[in-house]
Amino acid sequence: QVQLVESGGDLVQAGGSLRLSCAVSGMIRSINAMGWYRQAPGKQRELVAALTITTGGSTNYADSVKGRFTMSRDTANNTLYLQMNSLNGEDTAVYYCNVRATTVFHMARDYWGRGTQVTVSS
Repeated sequence: QVQLVESGGDLVQAGGSLRLSCAVSGMIRSINAMGWYRQAPGKQRELVAALTITTGGSTNYADSVKGRFTMSRDTANNTLYLQMNSLNGEDTAVYYCNVRATTVFHMARDYWGRGTQVTVSS
């Protein structure tokens, strides 16, 4: 199994910054893709940032966060980060970490964390 634990969500004023972390653990053979998604109340879950590792491509960002959010990863510690700057009310959501991984038991499949709440006050 794969465990993803997000942290770093908080209440922040508009214009402020937060850094989310996602610790990844488990019997992983390889990680194919990693990313962050978010879901605001009454809305569908949407992509924030994602990277397909197997193709060696660049990180894709939602248009709404380009220039403000940066995703990075610490491969040594299997941790994924999302640096969020210039936050506004539309960024209020539960943020989920996603990993597509191959484990010793399963072919590539998606795994999700439980989410961390980000609330931006005006």
